[in-house]
Amino acid sequence: QVQLQESGPGLVKASETLSLTCTVSGGSTTTNYYYWTWIRQPPGKELEWIGNIPFTGSTTYSPSLKSRTSISRDTSKNQFTLQLTSVTPEDTAVYYCAREVRVTATGVRYFDVWGQGTQVTVSS
Repeated sequence: QVQLQESGPGLVKASETLSLTCTVSGGSTTTNYYYWTWIRQPPGKELEWIGNIPFTGSTTYSPSLKSRTSISRDTSKNQFTLQLTSVTPEDTAVYYCAREVRVTATGVRYFDVWGQGTQVTVSS
């Protein structure tokens, strides 16, 4: 059974870089057709997709966050990492890592595994 666990500081100062790591257990970040994803939910708002790194190792980012976002992976540790630069209080949110499944034959996509989420607060 695949499990995801986010880790990282819960408090970041404005203008600094937010760094979070997602550790994957029971599975591999290089397994075909899985997309390892970061998602966040600011207080009182809907979930916001940040970006992903699929089994190929390439990355895709939300256009609104692309200039400040970097997602990478360490296959030896079975981890993938989010870095968000120049944070502001608007980046305060619960950050989730999740696994997206893409079924090539049907085009169906869905998230099947989520981490528990980690609160990150940006202080001004």
